[in-house]
Amino acid sequence: MPAPFSSPSLSQSPDSAFLDPAFLPHPDLEEAIVLLNQTWAGELPNLPDRCPEEGMGELAALRQLAPHVLGRGARLDGETVLAHMDPPTPWITWVMAFWNARLNQNLLHPSTAPFAREAEQRVLDWLTPFFGMKGGHFCSGATLANLTALWAARDAHGVKRVIASEAAHFSIPKAAHILGLPYLAIPTTAQGQLDLSYLTSDRFDPDQLAEACLVLTAGTTATGAIDPLSYPSKAKWIHVDAAWAGPLRLSSTYASLLDGIEHADSITLSAHKWFFQPKESALILFREPAIAHQALSFGGSYLAADNIGLQGSRGAAAIPLLATLLAWGRKGMVDRIERAMGLAQDLATALDQSDRFELWGQPVTGITVFRPLQEKTEDLYDRLPSGMLSTCVLNQQNWLRSVAANPLADVSQILDILDQTRG
Repeated sequence: MPAPFSSPSLSQSPDSAFLDPAFLPHPDLEEAIVLLNQTWAGELPNLPDRCPEEGMGELAALRQLAPHVLGRGARLDGETVLAHMDPPTPWITWVMAFWNARLNQNLLHPSTAPFAREAEQRVLDWLTPFFGMKGGHFCSGATLANLTALWAARDAHGVKRVIASEAAHFSIPKAAHILGLPYLAIPTTAQGQLDLSYLTSDRFDPDQLAEACLVLTAGTTATGAIDPLSYPSKAKWIHVDAAWAGPLRLSSTYASLLDGIEHADSITLSAHKWFFQPKESALILFREPAIAHQALSFGGSYLAADNIGLQGSRGAAAIPLLATLLAWGRKGMVDRIERAMGLAQDLATALDQSDRFELWGQPVTGITVFRPLQEKTEDLYDRLPSGMLSTCVLNQQNWLRSVAANPLADVSQILDILDQTRG
């Protein structure tokens, strides 16, 4: 192992081979752990306005950046943090991300990612049975997964339009626009679900469904509602955007909330939500992967295997999830998801018993929506600690929104803060 160095200089060995310690394991890596555990306060070090002509060295750069990257970053593991669908990550994923960065494997080429490709297939083999799917692949987020699903629906099954609820994620109309497919938004019920009665009303032409991709959402962004997944649709293709609530399928307690998902043609899962993975990690699953992947495959003379999906070069996102599942097992993963669900229920119960708040509805998938009765929602929100809650608009009214993505949160502290911030 080379000795510590203070500048990124090159050296020449006796056998004339050039050595660059910037690409070798180094003792200063230990400093990264020290900085990770440090509490940041005080004046921030200045960063140069222009690209520096001469470098300061890796260790100095770490110390210069740590107060910014670590000190100014949003802490998703705080005891009062329940604002967004972004969870804290287990430390084993930090290590896997570090290993991935060291190897820089590219799943586009089998020769540059021999184990990474195997790891992806293994994770898919483990997870697809919970959803009734038979294959798929990873991509860098649910937006890409949804676009991939609609692309497969169009090119593999001749879908000519996309139909989804008004509460569908914005990535669905975006994907339809990119693919040149007409998009129809269906009204929702009072519970935030796609209104099935609309599909049988005089306002809807049933012939549209026969050539459409019907998108159902399992866990809407605002309220966590689940569309009727067991609906016996006559759509040409059914896609379920389960980016948020999909992992509940692993829980024997909550799996039934997603009954019917096994009849979908494609499913989106976001691993960087309730699978507690680092960005950017998502899965697109198919009931008939061979047919879907054939429509999504492109080759080139320099490729040993066809490229499947939207992305060309992509990293080994499956490895941190593989490590997490090995470390925790299904039970460990489910324990943390169910704890998060319990936090949402505890919060909702306390709010429902309070005379200060109106509860929009009981949380279905860990999202609690409520508002104050004696003051404006935005006034209360402005007094709350950053990251504790978020906001959403329902029926042109502002509501507070709590998302139980953080199993480390303490509901009692959140309720105490709400009590202390009376208008």
